Amino acid sequence: MNHGEIVSFIWGVADLIRDSFRRGKYQDVILPLTVLRRLDCVLAPTKEKVLGREAELSARKLENRDQQLRRASGFAFYNTSRYDFDKLLADAPHVAANLRNYIAGFSPNMREVLERFDFDNTITKLDEAGLLFQVLQRFRSVDLHPDKIDNATMGTIFEELIRKFNEALDENPGEHFTPRDVVHLMVDLMLAGDETRIRTPGAVRTVYDPCCGSGGMLTITKEHVLRGVRRNGEVLRPPINAAAEIHLFGQEVNPETWAVSRSDLFMKDPTGRDADNIAFGSTLSNDRHAASHFDYLIANPPYGKDWKRDEDAVRAEHERGAAGRFAPGLPRISDGQLLFLLHMLAKAKDRKEGGSRIAIIMNGSPLFTGDAGSGESEIRRYVLENDLLEALIALPEQLFYNTGIATYVWVVTNRKAPKRRGKVQLIDATSFWVPMRKSLGDKRREIPPERRDEIVKILTEFKEGETSKIFPTTQFGFRKITVERPLRLNFQATPERVARLDEERGFQALAQSKKKDAAGAKEQAEGRAQQDAIRALLNSLPTTVYQDRDTFVKVLETAARKADMKIAAPVMKALLSALSERDESAAVCRDLDGRPEPDPELRDTESVPLSESVEAFFEREVKPHVPDAWIDREKRDEKDGEVGLVGYEINFNRYFYRYQPPRLLEEIDADIRALEKDIVRMLAEMTGSVIGSEE
Repeated sequence: MNHGEIVSFIWGVADLIRDSFRRGKYQDVILPLTVLRRLDCVLAPTKEKVLGREAELSARKLENRDQQLRRASGFAFYNTSRYDFDKLLADAPHVAANLRNYIAGFSPNMREVLERFDFDNTITKLDEAGLLFQVLQRFRSVDLHPDKIDNATMGTIFEELIRKFNEALDENPGEHFTPRDVVHLMVDLMLAGDETRIRTPGAVRTVYDPCCGSGGMLTITKEHVLRGVRRNGEVLRPPINAAAEIHLFGQEVNPETWAVSRSDLFMKDPTGRDADNIAFGSTLSNDRHAASHFDYLIANPPYGKDWKRDEDAVRAEHERGAAGRFAPGLPRISDGQLLFLLHMLAKAKDRKEGGSRIAIIMNGSPLFTGDAGSGESEIRRYVLENDLLEALIALPEQLFYNTGIATYVWVVTNRKAPKRRGKVQLIDATSFWVPMRKSLGDKRREIPPERRDEIVKILTEFKEGETSKIFPTTQFGFRKITVERPLRLNFQATPERVARLDEERGFQALAQSKKKDAAGAKEQAEGRAQQDAIRALLNSLPTTVYQDRDTFVKVLETAARKADMKIAAPVMKALLSALSERDESAAVCRDLDGRPEPDPELRDTESVPLSESVEAFFEREVKPHVPDAWIDREKRDEKDGEVGLVGYEINFNRYFYRYQPPRLLEEIDADIRALEKDIVRMLAEMTGSVIGSEE
């Protein structure tokens, strides 16, 4: 049976339980039993040997039996219960109790895995519904031993089951796994150029995935090194170094997928070393590999998912600066993709220790979201100014099961080859796909091995071409400068403008008091009287339009002195605000030092490429259009102290835009005439048919 047939077979369990379980709860039954049946198949050949060894050790009253039972099973886990799926079904009346006994017989490390499924409650529900025996019987009839279903196929089965579960729950399956064709490409990109390093005799390399899901990225990386690349048993590429030691590490926050990943690794590696290195918990708030650094890091973090649950821990670590993982900046709370990138950079080995290579796939948001000075921009700035981004590869759309959006692989390293230093390669691989014979959710396209090899070749050749562009890291940086223009106002004491005084806070405050009772009422009354006096003063002024603020202020102050009235600074500010209107022909308003005051409504910003002088840009692009403009030199970048805030963004499409000329008018006109003829013909046919029916 191929994996598609097995998925359909296992999913048929839903027909048995649909009346007792909501669709969103099917995974509570199917996923743990799929894992349990696979474990049962794996342990079957050594079952009797383990039971015999257990009896022998028990008779000798040895307490620490773990290592010897592992050797008996041939794996890093075992089961000492006398039950297996055959014996469970042989005692139908006691199937629930016996199943619990069977699960309890697993070694502690595997029981920890199975407990993440919270399967005990599911056993109770199935038993009460009279379905437990039927469900076990169905799983007994399928052989999930690795000799029948290899690990790669089993991984795909798990992934498709998870996709179906999340479709039922209307959740995002992209949080759990990545299509295999995408993973193979990411691994190839991550390892590209490192073949000689990996072939070193006695090579020991570590691979880490901070959101490892069901473990596909880790296991495929290991397979590329030790077994090569295969398709349907055919060797497409030999192993890089079959004798290398590849140690896998990961962390996963979803309990079910963590359990799938860890159980799968226990079956793949008799030592259990890789499985033991898969930690449970949130990577962002609880790094379970805090003291470790790795040679290769690969991940597909969830797209557009907020990090609210980790916020307190992440912000506290950010405040620690360089002592924490998130010193460069924090993205907006609604999307944590760039936090995973920072985490991976913090887990990279120091260049002196050999450095690291990273492959992380994200959507377009981390490329350009966030203005200069924002958390996202500062993270991009950190990556580019430290020359960590080697390449950015745009992938085809419709590659993922849950979304058709554009995605990008970031290849990041702290040990660039000399020819790549100070440069970034952009690769447009959006056309490197073939249609799938059958769509899976939103996945309608795939990247076959041949196209994958082409993409990797473009990366390794490092040449300019139709699908490859090479830029200095400064290409993506800019300075956001603030351009000011002078405030120009006219002033007039008309009834309409005087009435606007009531909306000014400085004027309203005259009739307000913080005192209570009689004292407060007295102050309010005095304030209202003062307001009335100010209105009377303003209404006594001529309705002349003053185009110079200083002149109008003198007129106002003279009138106030004659009326024996003192106008406080906050009130004067309110008067000038109410009585003014913008006027391009008016004189420039100036501060006490004689400098022009900026008009907030005319304020604008300009993005100056880092490769260009701010002054030269301003003189060329701004001054000819607005001669009275100037640069706000008070707004400076915190890090370099220069005028303007430094920002970084990568507008990928801009660099690969291809102009499509409009169609010729003659062609459009010919199409319109052809359509008109078709319409006339169809109308004639309809008219004829109506007349014929009436006859």
